This record gives sequence, C-alpha cells and structure tokens, in this order.
Amino acid sequence: MTLDDRPGTTQAAAPSPPQSGTWDLLRPLILRIHFWAGLLVGPFLLVAALTGFAYTLTPTLQPLVYDHELTVPASAAQVPLADQIRIGEGAAAGAPLKAVRPGATPTDSTQVIFDPPSYPDSNYRTAFVDPHTGELRGVLDTYGGQQAMPLQAWIDQLHRNLHLGDPGRLYTELAASWLWVMVLGGLAMWIGLAWRRRRARAVLVPRVRGGRRARLLSWHAVVGLWAAVGLLVLSATGLTWSTYAGDNVTALRSALSWSTPAPSTKLPPAAVAPGTPAWTPEGFGTAAAVADRTGLVGPVEITPGKKPGQAYSVSQVRKAYPQRLDAIAVDAATGQVTDTVRFADWPLPAKLARWGIDIHMGTLFGLANQILLAALAAGLACIVVWGHVLWWRRGPGQRAGAAPRGGALRALPRRWLIGVAAVTVAVGIALPVLGASLVVFLLAETLLDTRIRGAAAGG
Repeated sequence: MTLDDRPGTTQAAAPSPPQSGTWDLLRPLILRIHFWAGLLVGPFLLVAALTGFAYTLTPTLQPLVYDHELTVPASAAQVPLADQIRIGEGAAAGAPLKAVRPGATPTDSTQVIFDPPSYPDSNYRTAFVDPHTGELRGVLDTYGGQQAMPLQAWIDQLHRNLHLGDPGRLYTELAASWLWVMVLGGLAMWIGLAWRRRRARAVLVPRVRGGRRARLLSWHAVVGLWAAVGLLVLSATGLTWSTYAGDNVTALRSALSWSTPAPSTKLPPAAVAPGTPAWTPEGFGTAAAVADRTGLVGPVEITPGKKPGQAYSVSQVRKAYPQRLDAIAVDAATGQVTDTVRFADWPLPAKLARWGIDIHMGTLFGLANQILLAALAAGLACIVVWGHVLWWRRGPGQRAGAAPRGGALRALPRRWLIGVAAVTVAVGIALPVLGASLVVFLLAETLLDTRIRGAAAGG
C-alpha cells in the first residue's frame, strides 16, 4: 500500500499533461505519410530516376550517333533554301511540311520537318539536307520542339510513359506529384530532429560512425537535404508535362496571361491576292533573309502559315544560356516584319517556366546542367533504395518491415482534422493524381486505425 492508498489520505490531483505544440501534433502524421509514400510511390520514383539518368546521357550521345545527318563538310557554296526544301519534299512521301531549320553554322545540315497525319502528336519526319551541295544526308523520325533524334526520343518516351502511351504517363505524374511532398516532409522531420538536439553539423554532413541503421538514416536524410532544391524543381517542371495537373497548370497560365507569347501571323486582307498558296519554298528563303537582316542569329525555325493570309513565323530556338528565343512574323510577299516578340518582353512567369523546363531537359547550362541532372537522378535513386532498406531495419526489438506507430489522425484535434481535410480537397483539385492517392491513404489510415483499436478493445 502506498501513501496515497492509506485511509483518510487525500490523493493529490495528477498534474495535467503538457500541451502538445503544432509540430508534436503534425509530426506523426507527416512521418506516416512520408513512410507510406516512400514505400508505395518510391518504386515509381526509382524508375523515373533511372530513366532520367539515362536521358541525361543523350545530349552527348546524339551528335555522335547521328553525326552523318546532323553535320556536313564546311563550304562556301550555298544551295538556295527553296531548293533544299524541294529536295526534302522529295523524301517526305507527300507529308505536310511543318517547319524548316536552316543550318546555323557552315557544318550544320538543314532540317526540313514534316508532320505526317499518321504520326502521333509531336512526332515528325525530318529530312536532313546539305546546304552546300543539296545532298540528302538522311531521313529520320524526330520528336518534340527539341528535334530529338530516335535514340533520345526513345529514352524520352521511356522516362515519360514507359512506352505505354497516355496510360503510362500516370506513373510519372504520380511520381512528380508525390516527390515534393516527400522532400518537404523529410526536410521537416530531419531539421526538426537536429533542432531539438542542437546539432547543426549532423543535418549537413552524413554520419560515418555509429550503428549501421543510424548511418543509413543520416545518408538518406542528408543527401535528400542537399538535393532538395533540385528535386523540387524537377517535381514542379515534371508536373507541367503531366496529364491532369499539366492541364490545370496550362489553364492557370492562360487565365493569368502567363502563356508563352508568339507573334501574330495574321496579314491584312488586302495583302493576300486571290489564289495565293499558304506558302511557297521561295517564301522560306525570303523569311530567312529577313530574319538574318533583323538580327535573329543562331538556330532558327521557320514555320509557314497554315492558310493564305498568314505570315511566316521565324523563331530562335537556342535553349542554352544565353538563350535566344526572339520571334518575328514576316510577310514573304513584301519582305516586311509584321510583328515582333522579344524574349526580354516575356512575362516573368513564362520565363520561369521556360527556364525550369530547359533545366529539366538539361539544355539550359549545357554539360554542367546534364552533370547536375545525373547527380540528382543518382541521388534520388539512392534515397529511395536507402529508404526501403530502412524499412527493413526499424531498430532493436522491432520486426523487419514494421510501419511507424499508427493513430496519427486520431491524435489530431478536431480543428486540425478539418484543416487536413481542407488541404486534401485543395490538393485534389490542383493535383488530381496526388489528391486521389492522398484520399486513399487517409481512408486506409482511418480504417486501419479503427481495426487496430477494435482488436485492442476486444482483446
């Protein structure tokens, strides 16, 4: 019998437990989300990382593999651009002409790009012509605005959709949607742990001593910390290409006038004679000469009007820094510039989107950009693998593969539950794939917690 159990002794009231702070309330939920997302979405991130790593090699390999098509012997001789286009048309089997990219240097071939109706969107057939001799150097299938050659296009589609078409794009959208959540959640937990221990060095430098699991956790977290900004950029830019979130991003940019501007190609009705074709091969030569005269140096793409009454559009296509992305509209009949759009005048959000996409594709800073992407891809692959190994090494006295303690939702006050529900709805609207998977997680978490509590009560 203790002192408080003796008759006539008044038992003192137990002290009230200390009030939990915001972080104490949210950390168990963040840990559960981070754990389950890493376990279930991690494999998709691993595939995206490995295929992305392969993609970073293609800018170096492509000029080597397709040297015959892309390069020609330098010469002072020059075949008229109109004749080069006719040579390309002869190899296009009647496919509609999309655009022409004259050689930017004396050793570059001219690319005459066609858009066959049977090809999927953004897939083209390109004839490569020697601008000095008129020799047809080859005909290849190309892809996208970067004019990716078959090797790069194949790896790009592997990274984008695993060659499964539109259904396969869901895997990259799922990975990109969850990547930023996992990065921010991991950062919050790692920095919060170091803040409590007052050990800043442990946040920035991985451990090389101590237990195996402690060292693995340190490497998992520290590499994630150093890669965080890059991974967040990859997540944000990857979402712009996704099926559902990408549509929302496009709609938002359009509503806020953040879309990429382009010159107007509309010509005055009086400038169009009856029976005038939409374009002629000679018109490309005129547009190229006007572009050169107005200072559009470097690689350019000349796009004809789709119907009579439209000007030719000449756009710079240099994506590497310093970027040259100015564009003009040219009336080939008069040789006049009818509209001009300078990259310097783009809205800032449009510039940020352009820079982010070019960084994601490894073109903005050339080789340095590609090395950085390769390091990020390798780091992400390691983070995912380390995370799964940590799952199997939960620590002394815990069975392999055990999950963190449950009941995170039940422990939240009602106002926090309302907040979680509101955030889930907002995320679901903006990022539907993330929202749907998050709803599934929260429902599963609730059902699992109810089942565990029922089993405990019955026992």
